[in-house]
Amino acid sequence: MKSKQPIGIFDSGIGGLTVANAIATALPQEDFIYFGDTAHLPYGDKSSDTIRYYSLRIAKFLLDQNCKMVVVACNSASTAASQVLLDFFQENTHFVNVVDPLVQACLNKSYSKVGVIATKATIGSGVYQKALKDGQDKLDVHALATPLFVPMIEEGFVHNQISQSIIENYLKDPGFQDMDALLLACTHYPLIKSSIQAYLGPQIEIMESSEVAADMVKQILTEKQLLNPGPQQGKHKFYVSDLTDSFRQTAEHFYGEAIQLEHLPLWD
Repeated sequence: MKSKQPIGIFDSGIGGLTVANAIATALPQEDFIYFGDTAHLPYGDKSSDTIRYYSLRIAKFLLDQNCKMVVVACNSASTAASQVLLDFFQENTHFVNVVDPLVQACLNKSYSKVGVIATKATIGSGVYQKALKDGQDKLDVHALATPLFVPMIEEGFVHNQISQSIIENYLKDPGFQDMDALLLACTHYPLIKSSIQAYLGPQIEIMESSEVAADMVKQILTEKQLLNPGPQQGKHKFYVSDLTDSFRQTAEHFYGEAIQLEHLPLWD
């Protein structure tokens, strides 16, 4: 692998653009290729075997583009497919998922009680619950699947009465009482972080994976001496497996600036 090769990033849709944006901010000289599998969105209600199949196919595409690293910017794929991706491709590239960095960031805080919200697939896997308890056995962890959040956000309902009602219905769960922090264990959820914070109050810390995952990418590339030396601004390519005009606008909202999406029918 060479330092000037791109970083590959993928998600079930466009939630991973929050991670891509964090990587672009932390490592502005790096090229990256983003793939959003919007034809199969959301992964959160798919079986683990199906998620693993999709992840392997996408990783193979990114490796064919000579990516020096693959970032699994999807919690459902990170929980279901991380090990199989390593089994197949660890000799070919470096992998970063979004679960491990968020878990470690939480454990560094020494909380007494934390909540975790995510898709059905992520919560059902028990990965966050196990990793947090393994790291701090006395930590009280309350995990809740919040499956309506992803389609709500994808449809642009992020700061209105509809989103507020759904947020309140989930977070009024009594298991979240007296918690120190809430982990947003889905890369879509940062877009409603401010609304969640407003509902819970300033005393609850809201943690999400985009910046800590970007830090992990930087750390590994530094250790492996694979940082692109620049000084040029990195080039970024964005692909999705299904594309509509309205989807472009939503994607720009996720990424924080105008981007050019390309339709790549990987499954044809």
